[in-house]
Amino acid sequence: MIRSAALLAAALVFTSPAARAQTYPSRQITLIIPFAAGGSNDLVGRAIGKKLTEAWGQPVVVENRAGAGGLIGTAAVAAAPPDGYTLLLVSPTFSISPAISKTMPFDTVKDFTPVAFIARGPLLITASNKLPVQSARELFALARSKPGQITFASAGLGSINQISTELIALSASVRFTHVPYKGGAPALNDLVGGHVDIFVSSLPQALELVRSGQAKALAVTSAKRTALLPDVPTLEESGLSGVDLGSWWGIAGPAGMSGDVVNALNAEIGKMLTSPEFGTFLSNEGAEAEAMTPRQFGDMMRLETERWIKVAHEANISID
Repeated sequence: MIRSAALLAAALVFTSPAARAQTYPSRQITLIIPFAAGGSNDLVGRAIGKKLTEAWGQPVVVENRAGAGGLIGTAAVAAAPPDGYTLLLVSPTFSISPAISKTMPFDTVKDFTPVAFIARGPLLITASNKLPVQSARELFALARSKPGQITFASAGLGSINQISTELIALSASVRFTHVPYKGGAPALNDLVGGHVDIFVSSLPQALELVRSGQAKALAVTSAKRTALLPDVPTLEESGLSGVDLGSWWGIAGPAGMSGDVVNALNAEIGKMLTSPEFGTFLSNEGAEAEAMTPRQFGDMMRLETERWIKVAHEANISID
């Protein structure tokens, strides 16, 4: 009996990774969104949680842990057990943070496991109706004639709004003046009121203001036009080549996750991306699904960080 028990224990130890993958998930999964409820990250995260709950028959609980520009929720996942039951919704901020801060509470490469890419969508360059331009080409021409006199809003220091606008300005060889706000809503309010000149935002954030004529859409930052605003040209069409940027979303977990569990998650999320229902949801957000292997997703995030490190250095952006 003792010998049999020892053999059984050895077999369980030897086969435990595969066994865990075959039974995964066997209990509740927590998907942490490191931002407050109501924004695009929250909407995407909840849509993912809903689809995975339906597929697995196990609850995927979405938990908002906002604060410190996404660092609080992200740090919580970095410290979680790497068993696949605590996951993180990642977005551009995940790659921007190490570019603008030298005092990070975690390492975005060493402390996380890339799991799956979800989707990407363009940003939208919007302008106040008081600004005498009708296109991005006219915006750049005006900025060259008035260096530093055109103001741009952001949702805060180090936000995707700020660093994306700085990348556009560097690429166009122009200089704007940054006006940071405490969130996207007050930034848009001041854009509509004419207190700030331009705002580079997510597409859903400014869509209704553009459609209602309260602000002007100058260009989208993606390689192709968006079906939600088909008459708005790309930056390439506006004379600015080589700039393709936008919002994106993916799933990561703590470092050290089992390859079998990561592959199981990636495969299930890949099925979700082909769902017509999920595709319609993304289309309404101005985004498109895109599948990647975990390695491809990890490589993409590293390249994103390298790009933002360069922009932060050239534009002198730092939150430390």
